[in-house]
Amino acid sequence: MISLNQLHKSYRSGTNSLHVLKGIDLEVEAGEMVSIMGSSGSGKSTLLNILGILDNYDAGVYRLDGHAVNGFGETRAAGLRNQYIGFVFQSFNLISFKNAMENVALPLYYRKIGRRKRNIMAMELLERLGLADWATHLPGELSGGQKQRIAIARALIARPKVILADEPTGALDSQTSFEMMDLLREINSTGITMLIVTHENDIAARTDRIIRLHDGVILNGHDPSLHTLESPADIPATIRPN
Repeated sequence: MISLNQLHKSYRSGTNSLHVLKGIDLEVEAGEMVSIMGSSGSGKSTLLNILGILDNYDAGVYRLDGHAVNGFGETRAAGLRNQYIGFVFQSFNLISFKNAMENVALPLYYRKIGRRKRNIMAMELLERLGLADWATHLPGELSGGQKQRIAIARALIARPKVILADEPTGALDSQTSFEMMDLLREINSTGITMLIVTHENDIAARTDRIIRLHDGVILNGHDPSLHTLESPADIPATIRPN
């Protein structure tokens, strides 16, 4: 589903250049659930933006479901995003003046689906996620867990093949975080590929693989304590959920 080969990305300001991604090689199969970990400045957000077709890269190859991705104009990039990708963010990114149903339905507006039909589809999804009673509530009237469920519903409504989640549990307490991961795992079990950026080991432990970034490269595993692609079983049991 996702293939990266020798991907490089730099940011330039005047005569200065910051090399953020330094030859990333990565394969993610359809239906996998993968976590991406790394300290601040490791390149996680840049990588996620490139995967989400929100930013271009300088060199290398990125293929999404066989499509070569780079250098698109905004119209073509938006079309590919709308077809393939759903986003979930730490800060939820809900529109404050729209209720839950309207927030969930928003991606269908960009597919030119009529208001009545998209609201029906949004309600059906809210019912599946146990949020039907909150459909007419504004984001300010909802808990963090409810807002994240609505954000997940919004990511799902256009039936994406890939969900990119940027710290989806970062603003939630531990119990709600595990509930969100259970929901994401349930969604993943339907065949949707999922990449989750997280700094929490116990969240990463619930995914199929862990990719660790450091200074723009995937750690190569020469140090036995650092794995390029870890299985959650490699994480000490003391930080793995039962």
